[in-house]
Amino acid sequence: MNLYDIEVQSIDGKPYTLKRYEGNVLLIVNTASKCGYTKQFETLEKLYRKFKDDGLVVLGFPCNQFLHQEPLSNEEIVEFCTLHYGVSFPMHAKIDVKKKNIHPLYKHLTENAPEGQKGTVKWNFEKFLIGKDGAILKRYRSKVDPMDFEEDVRKALEA
Repeated sequence: MNLYDIEVQSIDGKPYTLKRYEGNVLLIVNTASKCGYTKQFETLEKLYRKFKDDGLVVLGFPCNQFLHQEPLSNEEIVEFCTLHYGVSFPMHAKIDVKKKNIHPLYKHLTENAPEGQKGTVKWNFEKFLIGKDGAILKRYRSKVDPMDFEEDVRKALEA
């Protein structure tokens, strides 16, 4: 399956395919509002604002599979992200990123990541950098702050 054929749901429940972002560099991240890494919303937003005019799109996918750290409803997630972190990048309806109900997007990401980076999502705030052609360029684990790979984003945008 092509990344751009995958259907997702905006946080307000409207389905669409990722074809909308074809030709952009994407940073896809599974999020949670009650996690030790939640403060990464701040640096994700900073990175997004810095490079959005150059073609970067950050896509947030809330997930409640890791110690139930995303107990909020989709409506509450929007309010939380906006109020506390000024998030303006697209957020989506809650999904599963592992196990039997894994969303097709995360099945694609975890199976098609670069060699040595394939496999199950281990925690909240894992990030996948996608090139303009839809190829998965790199995967960053939770502890890696988005500003730590700013140069990778810049190179992907220049490619």
